[in-house]
Amino acid sequence: MSLLDLQPARHALAQSTTSASAPHDSDLHEGEARLWLQPAHGHEARALRVAWRLHGPAAAPVIAVLGGISADRQVADAAGQPGWWQTQTARDGALDVARWRVLSFDWLDAASLAADAVDSRDQAQALAGVLDALGIARLHALVGASYGAMVGLAFAAQFPARLRRLIAIAGAHRAHPQAAALRAVQRGIVRLALDSGDAARGLALARQLAMIGYRSPRELARRFDAPAVLAAGRVRVAAEDWLEGAGARFVQRFDARRFLALSESIDLHALDPAAVRVPTTLIGFSTDQLVPVADLCALQRGLGAPCELHVLDSDYGHDAFLKETAALGALLRAALAQAAGHE
Repeated sequence: MSLLDLQPARHALAQSTTSASAPHDSDLHEGEARLWLQPAHGHEARALRVAWRLHGPAAAPVIAVLGGISADRQVADAAGQPGWWQTQTARDGALDVARWRVLSFDWLDAASLAADAVDSRDQAQALAGVLDALGIARLHALVGASYGAMVGLAFAAQFPARLRRLIAIAGAHRAHPQAAALRAVQRGIVRLALDSGDAARGLALARQLAMIGYRSPRELARRFDAPAVLAAGRVRVAAEDWLEGAGARFVQRFDARRFLALSESIDLHALDPAAVRVPTTLIGFSTDQLVPVADLCALQRGLGAPCELHVLDSDYGHDAFLKETAALGALLRAALAQAAGHE
């Protein structure tokens, strides 16, 4: 079934909203949208609750901001808690929530859908349902990074009239086979750990393996160019403290089965670039091992609307969208200005 054959998300049934103060006097609202959704890999439509958060002045243009599988609706600082993209949403950032109204939501997973798997198309329909609940007819832009870029492409394919411009960072129309192979091993580790009763250990190891893929050989060579040491009867390499710290932090905030579902969703993602009929800015990174520049070039060539591709050189590989704040911010500002030019 093509994306164009899918039924759009039905109108939300209800919404609940709470308010609180946010950084530099911008507004913060959050709540849950109730909607019906037919999962791409499920048997029947299902009633769902989708948690969302909206930062920014009521009159400001609305930008949906979506991150990787471990991201959530807290994209900007709130109540003393840092957002996952606070470098871009803070004062004078490209997505400054004093200037823009920034919307995000919590990812669905297979369990919430009662489906065999969750698809990027399901997430796109959930976003449409949130927009319905909030009375937002059209987004000024959708900024998606990593998995969020995949969902952004799916949204643009299904709901072109609801989006002025797509900005897709480090995400393409398909999963690259090498990256998919790496994720398959990560999932195998987690499943083995679940079967053995030590899910936390498996999730931590999977995250450590993921970090090697997220970053670049160039960065690891610069940071960890020290000989291995033999201590307490085992060999330890220079990167192990960094890897173990990343694994431990991930276990504190993520669930093993949710990880499996969202990891699978990345690898299920596939769409025809020609189905994307929204003006698009693609941003990639020269050292990204998960989303090679060649895949972004193929996406650009096949896209069904005007598209430009920018490639930043970075030591940080796939994680450059979180690290290259200034260079990425400049590209985001330019793309948002282009969206304004199409109003």
